[in-house]
Amino acid sequence: MLSEKSILITGGTGSFGKHFIRRALELYPDIKRLVVYSRDELKQFDLAQEFPSDKYRGIRFFLGDIRDESRLKRALEGIDIVVHAAALKQVPAAEYNPFEFIKTNVIGAQNLVEACLDTGVKTVVALSTDKAAAPLNLYGATKLCSDKLFIAANNIVGRRPLRFSVVRYGNVMGSRGSVIPFFLEKRKTGSLPITDERMTRFSITLEHAVDMVLWTIENATGGEIIVPKIPSYRITDLAEAIGPECERPVIGIRAGEKIHEEMIVPADSFNTVDIGDYYAILPQDNERIIARLKERFNVQPVEEGFHYNSGTNDDFLTVEQLRTLIRDNVDENFAV
Repeated sequence: MLSEKSILITGGTGSFGKHFIRRALELYPDIKRLVVYSRDELKQFDLAQEFPSDKYRGIRFFLGDIRDESRLKRALEGIDIVVHAAALKQVPAAEYNPFEFIKTNVIGAQNLVEACLDTGVKTVVALSTDKAAAPLNLYGATKLCSDKLFIAANNIVGRRPLRFSVVRYGNVMGSRGSVIPFFLEKRKTGSLPITDERMTRFSITLEHAVDMVLWTIENATGGEIIVPKIPSYRITDLAEAIGPECERPVIGIRAGEKIHEEMIVPADSFNTVDIGDYYAILPQDNERIIARLKERFNVQPVEEGFHYNSGTNDDFLTVEQLRTLIRDNVDENFAV
């Protein structure tokens, strides 16, 4: 799939980006070019030590910001596939600095769309978040706008062999700034602050997220928001898994948070189909997309009013499953 191809990943020095790079180089050692596009020179330097150019001849490090459309166009010259992982993501920071998030997550997304239209790119897969479904916070609202921009871009590709798709998933286990590393650090104090004891979240590992993006690169036809079927966990079970002996003061929900996260809301059910391991949210004018999907998958419409919600999910992780996942994906020395 990526053999002899040139691929660029925005936000390539982030948690997802680094894991994607490792997997791509492992699976496709003959990749033509793998361009890491990000604005942090120190992180690029550190990543270059892990992937030296004398060993990984296809890797390139390109400093730039997705707010800069001209720099994006330069970076995209000769690129076949784009994975868009760059974003500002911290919910409280978005509430305090809203327009900074709009500049990166919305204007940056449109810059990427325009640059891809002008440079001969063939496939774009943009990463989204469960917070983009019926967004309550500014971060989620910017990612919903981003999703809309990428999906609508399929309307203006003309005769270009270019397709834009989006992948939407829940909290990545162990990613920077997420609750598991926070709890692992806080348990040293003997106290794990709980925002609300009813709270639930979707959960996905970095490996699963990368597999999903690779699957989407290969299988998406353009215009879909791909949603994985993944488990949920209760915040109280996570606290029990990490620090059963710790106190659990309830501190209240932060600005912009939900009790339960959503990935598909009832209003989307009319345009959502089940394609096996994934759901696909389609635009309203979706006959051609469904026809293309039916060539590869058993496509089944979901029930009217279908709601994919972390609190009503059929699959919940147990305390022991959470502990195993933490050891396997976050901290191999983790023990209770």
